[in-house]
Amino acid sequence: MQKLEKTDIQLGYIPLLDCVALLWAEHQGYFAEQGLNVTLTQEPSWASLRDRLAFGFLDAAHCLSAMLPASVTGKDHLGIPLQTSLTLSTNCAYISLSQKLCYELNIHALDLPKNSAEKIASAIKQNQTIQLAHVFQHSIHHYILREWLALADTELAQTQTFSTLPPPYMVEAISTQRIDGFCVGEPWNTQAEIQGYSRIIVNSQDIIDHIPDKVLAFTHDWAEKHPNTLKAINFAIQKAQNDLLQQTHFSEIFSLLKQYHIIRFDCSEQIHVEAFHRIKSIIQNFGKNQAPHTSDFEWMIQKMQQYDQLNIEDEKVFEIAQSCIYQDALG
Repeated sequence: MQKLEKTDIQLGYIPLLDCVALLWAEHQGYFAEQGLNVTLTQEPSWASLRDRLAFGFLDAAHCLSAMLPASVTGKDHLGIPLQTSLTLSTNCAYISLSQKLCYELNIHALDLPKNSAEKIASAIKQNQTIQLAHVFQHSIHHYILREWLALADTELAQTQTFSTLPPPYMVEAISTQRIDGFCVGEPWNTQAEIQGYSRIIVNSQDIIDHIPDKVLAFTHDWAEKHPNTLKAINFAIQKAQNDLLQQTHFSEIFSLLKQYHIIRFDCSEQIHVEAFHRIKSIIQNFGKNQAPHTSDFEWMIQKMQQYDQLNIEDEKVFEIAQSCIYQDALG
């Protein structure tokens, strides 16, 4: 084993299912096997996580993929370049709407995405106030909502404003009618549906391609100074991902997610059975993730050009996308 440049590591995460590989790697002792003393730090919001990562309070983090091109282009107003070496999840978000709104607009879970978007667009054009939320502007969740609305009305997709809320706050916000719907990763869609506040109406995979949602992120400078430490972190997380892919008994994983207050409801093969199997399938799929590709970040940059007023020459898109990936990951 090559000598590690640093052994005491702060790893940040937001409470979502797709941080599970980090939790499992710590739980199983995979970080310790690599000579790492890892502290897992739950952050209250994506903005907090981004800032603490950028300014060195975190060594690496479970991070929104679209934060990386935003950092490279300076669109995040910090301009401290973030990079990744590992995908943690791929396009596994959902759009949920309040059950009250679904009833009023005759929206059903089996509606095609275009049908539900048309019903929402029609209501907005008739001056009905419908407030939708995403987790952060620089996220695929933002683009999922806009691409969904674009199925009905491209102008509305450009102009509609969204609230920004940390994932765990979505349930409270829809319960108090502060928002009418949201796009977020699991388990928060299921949490709100089980509590009777909302209904899952769109799977993001029916809206956009298989784009990375969360990645392991770090600053470019940190990676340059700690290449062996980064390899050790990657190895431990990939070992955990392989476990998730091969796992057949999920009780220990569910217990771990409850311990970290990520899953806050009972679901098993006896209660909320459909939710249990959906979450189980999602977790297993986290084990399939491979190294990120330049084309993934090209797509994000193109969406930033389309929806976020990012002004860069098309010929620079590939260069910026490539700079989001740590060079060893490209090789």
